[in-house]
Amino acid sequence: MSNRAISYLMVRLGAGISFFGHGLVRLPKLHEFSNRMTENFAHSMLPDFLVLPFSYALPVAEFVTGLLLVAGLFTRQAAIAAAAVVCLLLFGSCLIEEWSSLPSQMVHLLFLAILLSQIDANSYSIDHTIKKQTV
Repeated sequence: MSNRAISYLMVRLGAGISFFGHGLVRLPKLHEFSNRMTENFAHSMLPDFLVLPFSYALPVAEFVTGLLLVAGLFTRQAAIAAAAVVCLLLFGSCLIEEWSSLPSQMVHLLFLAILLSQIDANSYSIDHTIKKQTV
């Protein structure tokens, strides 16, 4: 049990739980979440036909990428997908001048970048178990 592998697990679980939790609490109230997001973007330059589907897809994307990160399954792909979601959130926050959201989103992006850059330390994961069985 190397410190590097344990550190990686801690970062992966932290990022995963954050994404999973965001999605988990939003899914039961998906329609209300979508309405609130659509209202927030009503005066932005983004048209409703882009905001509405994103508002429904976001909690699902958060939930799925978070679950995959927590499990350590398809970790690389999940981290890349989660980073793409964060980049879209950053863009949206800028469009509605919601500057207070940027630091949190940037921290999420930083942790996802750490996960990608240190993926070879992903020892405590389903990915690692599958890899060991195929070698």
